[in-house]
Amino acid sequence: MGRFRGSITKQSRREGINLAETEKVQKYLDRRPYAPGQHGQRRGRGRPSDYSVRLREKQKLARLYGIGEKQFRNLFEEAANVPGVTGTVFLQLLERRLDNVVFRMGFASTRRQARQFVGHGHILVNGKKVDIPSYRVKIGDELTVAEGARKIGFIQENMEAQKRRRVSPWVELDAENFKGTFSRLPAREDLALPINENFIIEYYSR
Repeated sequence: MGRFRGSITKQSRREGINLAETEKVQKYLDRRPYAPGQHGQRRGRGRPSDYSVRLREKQKLARLYGIGEKQFRNLFEEAANVPGVTGTVFLQLLERRLDNVVFRMGFASTRRQARQFVGHGHILVNGKKVDIPSYRVKIGDELTVAEGARKIGFIQENMEAQKRRRVSPWVELDAENFKGTFSRLPAREDLALPINENFIIEYYSR
């Protein structure tokens, strides 16, 4: 499956959650809390099948992190072979993606924007440029915005906005110096995701 490049707002309405995790998309969802399209308000009548419920939950999570099916399934299979609670381990692997950590630190306003910043070489990991969005960040890794990228308007605006918000508790941020540290793995209770990961486990275990 290719990378989705359409409207994140329409996709959020389709899934019923704020995939961008931005105030702008949330306001739009509050105004139109139904699926897009001519028959959007009439969809959803009747009881969905168990398979449909589990498929939608899988789609929600994959679209939230902006990952294609093959990569998503590979991550799940890796999580299933790691000691611990499979659902939590899976979410932690998703959270450790470089594009996601860039988003969590507030360098980018959305994961899509974070992926673009990483791809353009604007992010350093422990002082070295890394341009692979799926790169797995380790505990203790320091992320820094490259010197030349600190003048980019979007990044400056994001850092100013982040100063007024609470940063995710598993990362540390030094907004003044455009850097942050991935300090620990997030616990499940840290992740306020509108997702039932048990449905995803059941989907892949069928």
